[in-house]
Amino acid sequence: MDKPPSSSRSSSSLFLIGRNSRGNWVVRDQKGLCGGLFVDRAEAVKFAMFENGHRPQAVIMVPGILELDMSGKPAASGEAKTGHAGADAQHALARAA
Repeated sequence: MDKPPSSSRSSSSLFLIGRNSRGNWVVRDQKGLCGGLFVDRAEAVKFAMFENGHRPQAVIMVPGILELDMSGKPAASGEAKTGHAGADAQHALARAA
């Protein structure tokens, strides 16, 4: 049985993967609308790939701290959401876009 296509609005955006300050794996899209916490890197990558339509070029590993904001507000800037890795993530997003 085939999996239904993802109904995510984030299928066209980039996904960031990294660890939060507690050591959990975090995935979030660049807009801050979709994401989650994962127990290991493999599950985080699997989620990001499914949500973005299986496009590995749209998945960015973030060095440093990546926090997941569950406030429901779209991310205004990567710096506020990514902690120390904000500048690196923004440069990676700019290169990937």
